[in-house]
Amino acid sequence: MSVGSLRAPLTTAAIALVFATGCGDPAVPDVPLVTSIRVTPASVQLSRPGDTARVSATALDQTGSPMAGEAISWSSSDAGVADVSDAGLVTAVGFGSTSVTATHGAISASVAVTVDSTPPPSATELLATLSSPWGIAQLPDGRFVITEKGGSFALVGAEGNSVLATIPAPFPVHASGQGGLLDVAVDPDFATSSRLFWTFSEPGVGAEAGTYGTAVARAALVGDALQDAEVIYRQHPKTGGTGHYGSRLVFRGDGTLFVTLGERQLGDPAQDITGTLGKVVRIHPDGSIPEDNPRRPGWAPEIWSLGHRNPQGAALRPGTDELWLVEHGPQGGDELNRVQPGMNYGWPVVSYGCPYGSPVGDSCRIGGGTHAPAYEEPVAYWVPTSTAPAGMIFYDGTRFPAWQGNVLVGALAGRTLWRMALDGDAEAAREELFSDLGERIRDVHQGLDGWIYVVTDSGRFLRIGY
Repeated sequence: MSVGSLRAPLTTAAIALVFATGCGDPAVPDVPLVTSIRVTPASVQLSRPGDTARVSATALDQTGSPMAGEAISWSSSDAGVADVSDAGLVTAVGFGSTSVTATHGAISASVAVTVDSTPPPSATELLATLSSPWGIAQLPDGRFVITEKGGSFALVGAEGNSVLATIPAPFPVHASGQGGLLDVAVDPDFATSSRLFWTFSEPGVGAEAGTYGTAVARAALVGDALQDAEVIYRQHPKTGGTGHYGSRLVFRGDGTLFVTLGERQLGDPAQDITGTLGKVVRIHPDGSIPEDNPRRPGWAPEIWSLGHRNPQGAALRPGTDELWLVEHGPQGGDELNRVQPGMNYGWPVVSYGCPYGSPVGDSCRIGGGTHAPAYEEPVAYWVPTSTAPAGMIFYDGTRFPAWQGNVLVGALAGRTLWRMALDGDAEAAREELFSDLGERIRDVHQGLDGWIYVVTDSGRFLRIGY
């Protein structure tokens, strides 16, 4: 018989006792584990090197309950922007963005840290006594020329806070409804020519009495007077009514001049290739017509594009000769368009807007809304109601680095300044700025100093800065 056979077998109770005591060791109770870290605040904004802020971290167990006494360490992902102490004191070192991280073993959580001395943009009032200002231009010496719809030019000092002279328009202006003295532009060759160009609603004479149309004029600015004034272009035909004149002036890199023209609230003429209602035209500075315009069969030779409703903002995209414009839709359907030569933008056949008085929705869209393939699709549009876009620029200054290449558009009905970011030729994002002003922003101008200037229908001249 083996020795083992002489031992009595273990009972069930004995076996249970061995497992319960771990073969004689005392029982080990369950210990809560750290499963997450809660940090506060979620982000920190500092203005300049040397500024500090306090962050805190709390270890949490699997139930989300705080665990006291757990060791937590802090670190910065970029100590050149901001450093952090073991006690959670964040100190700005430079400018930029980083994060500080609280760590317990393999568990961590981070706080975003930004050091940026740039405050939000603000609007400073320079003048408040202009009379229905419409267009802004700036002379090489920094002075501003601002059109007043009633028929005069305000010559404003370079600081923007004083009217140096009020100059009457040399030609009769039909200042009624949406008509009046409209846009103004400085000759790219101003150093030699001293010329200003402007648009206005011109009353007809003789057989055209009682009708009106957009016209383009130019004159030399000598001191505080306009000399050698001449009308170089007239929209045709003139019509009755006082709405939808357009218009903006944009010089191309080759010295030719784009003029945006409304369809005078008549709709169908925007598709009439023999006239220039609802068109963009391109002319030479003397009013003659470039030979390399599209010149499609039957087209008026000055037509660059057609199918526009009421384009009240236009600008060249920086680094290109591409004209972009914004135009009013009917009830909704305002558009941002990239204007290509010879292309048709669809009004009044199609629009993402609806006839006035329609129930708000998609089913009332004119022509179904979709433009392609027969017509050019807008880059962006506003629905279901109108913002009524007015003056626009592409920002390419240095005062607002984050806005480089953005489109800035004033809004009348929307009473705001739109900032629109692009991804190639597509809209990527948009935001409203300065809606709290409650102003109809009529024109937008990038100053020689890189700040942004706007005029409002109420007569204010504002500088956008910090």
